[in-house]
Amino acid sequence: MATQKKAKNKRKLAYFNRELSWLAFNRRVLEQAQSEQQPLLERLKFLSIVSSNLDEFFEIRVAGLAQQVESGVVEVGIDGLGPKEQLRRIHAITSSLVKDQYKCWHTQLVPQMKNEGIVFKGRKELTRKELNWAKQYFAEQVYPVLTPMAIDPSHPFPQLVNKSLNILVKLTEPGRGRKEPRMAVIPVPRILPRVVYLDVEGAKQQTYIFLSDLIKMFDDELFPGYRMKGAWAFRITRNSDLYIDEEEVENLLTKIEEELNKKRKGDPVRLEIEDDVDEEMLDSLLKANDIPSDYVFRINGPINLLRLMSVYSMIERPDLKDKPHQAYVPEELKATSNLFANIRSRDHLLHHPYDSFSPVVDFLNQAVVDPKVFAIKQTLYRTSGDSPIIDALKRACENGKQVTALVELKARFDEANNIQWARELEEVGVHVVYGLVHLKTHCKCCLVVRREGNGLRRYAHLGTGNYNPKTAKIYTDLSLFTANEKLTSEVADLFNTLTGFSLSPQFKNLLVAPFTLHSEIQKRIKRETRNAKAGKPARIIAKCNSLIEKETINNLYEASNAGVQIDLIIRGICSLVPGVAGMSENIRVRSVVGRFLEHSRIYYFENGDGESELFVGSADWMSRNFFRRIECVFPIYDPELKDRVVKGILPAYLKDTTAKVLKANGAYSPIRRTKADENFSSQEYFLVNPLGPNRDTALAIPEPPPTDD
Repeated sequence: MATQKKAKNKRKLAYFNRELSWLAFNRRVLEQAQSEQQPLLERLKFLSIVSSNLDEFFEIRVAGLAQQVESGVVEVGIDGLGPKEQLRRIHAITSSLVKDQYKCWHTQLVPQMKNEGIVFKGRKELTRKELNWAKQYFAEQVYPVLTPMAIDPSHPFPQLVNKSLNILVKLTEPGRGRKEPRMAVIPVPRILPRVVYLDVEGAKQQTYIFLSDLIKMFDDELFPGYRMKGAWAFRITRNSDLYIDEEEVENLLTKIEEELNKKRKGDPVRLEIEDDVDEEMLDSLLKANDIPSDYVFRINGPINLLRLMSVYSMIERPDLKDKPHQAYVPEELKATSNLFANIRSRDHLLHHPYDSFSPVVDFLNQAVVDPKVFAIKQTLYRTSGDSPIIDALKRACENGKQVTALVELKARFDEANNIQWARELEEVGVHVVYGLVHLKTHCKCCLVVRREGNGLRRYAHLGTGNYNPKTAKIYTDLSLFTANEKLTSEVADLFNTLTGFSLSPQFKNLLVAPFTLHSEIQKRIKRETRNAKAGKPARIIAKCNSLIEKETINNLYEASNAGVQIDLIIRGICSLVPGVAGMSENIRVRSVVGRFLEHSRIYYFENGDGESELFVGSADWMSRNFFRRIECVFPIYDPELKDRVVKGILPAYLKDTTAKVLKANGAYSPIRRTKADENFSSQEYFLVNPLGPNRDTALAIPEPPPTDD
């Protein structure tokens, strides 16, 4: 009877939808563009990021849901929503988001930039000098590379490249008698800049025009003898996911190259077109491309605001941008020091971008020229176009080192780049491996093997971010240098697992997906639950990009019900519903979106039975990270480094008043504070207080708020 009563009173567990949670994250990015607290050109950048995020969302997530609907899938997710209902809500929310995005552009950014002497113009606003300049620019730089394409029975609609800019044109033939209007398309080559600076002599303002507007001004020159009845810029977003059965593929690299070519011709999932488009032309465009009408987004403004990122780069106005940041380089990790001796003496932790990424590059460069180093092993998920990491690996091979590179060919949207790096590395003799079948190699590891005395010593770099010096300046990540044998021996085992055969590798210190990470995380959450029930201290703090995996969420719910105080710092998607009595009243969720992209993953368990545990690594709490990727989450053993994170980094995030708090209804709200509370930004704090040896570690983890807060 008691058991039945307990089951009756037990609250049904609730979850937020993954896709809608992601859209809420992109709304928080848009709020940065709308915020008067941000420098003007930084707001322009945030506005462009919103567009970039939406592109990827439609190419992958929306495309996947559309495929499910087409295949007749009716299965619901943990949130109870099926594919059709998800698509309906996504389009409603996205329409509102895009509307607010362009409202921000028209009513906030354009007028404020004009006040600063930065002007965007259309044809009717151009002066005579500007019009003459634009005409000459079109004739010399644009017209020669344009190829107008007529659409009629002998000219079927062309296959347009994913996300390419195009102009839809309506034409009529002059003369007597009524004739049907003609349709044509002008594909705009990607070689042309999408925003053009009007370099008019003597101009007192910086004036820009969008390339689509420029082409529409002179498009009649492309169709001599016809009358122009209208022209509208548009672009089609296509399904861009790769479809590869790895068990049936002998050469993964070649197959991915083939799929990349097919990806350009994926099914349409979105049409963005100027909102004043002729309805007859729009209907013909939809029919020709088999696009449902509910996939149409009518745009009041320039198509693809991502192109504003080029404007940010073109305009040299430091007063309208964030203040430049000079990253800190610890003395003991500077290029002039003996890195291997310093790492051998103690572990070192870097907090990027506040700490420089240069020691990571220097670590490899010293290994390249050190005659005692004879082996380097490196994972590569994403890297930069002029990567010093790739260059170092090449030179190491040329210097006679044994070099192994784990290149992840399936890193989404970086497949082509990674194929290029793989080929370049193979050409100089680097042993390139593509990882395990069905698993993406997402871990961030570098291992250097060095002969010292009569034996060998291993040195490792482990991180939360990619080996990309460019993104290391804008992503927040953690890097660990260690010669601790407990860790380096297991890093070596991890590389052997990736390059050889191992059905059940053993790891005692590292938490490695898909082998031990999920079970070890659950074990620690359950331990905190037991401790809370026993009246012992119990606390969990987790910082990651996304929290979706159902078993992890359920265990966090159970921990909350036992009295465990749980703080989650989740940048993006969160399916956990916080603050619900009887389910999650002891769980608080916050999101920090700011100048830098929060990317570090940090996991803290108080462990009232013994010493607290701190883990850092490459994995979010998602099914893909737990079960479909090679991930490496590593412990921080050094007491001083541990304090740096537990008493410095984590408290700063929990104190951050710029964060948004997730409510039980799915809304993100500003931090509630009184007039006496001071504004505090974790990112601004780290910029002026880089935490490390002999540096400030004075913050403490805040006490949990009252349960009714």
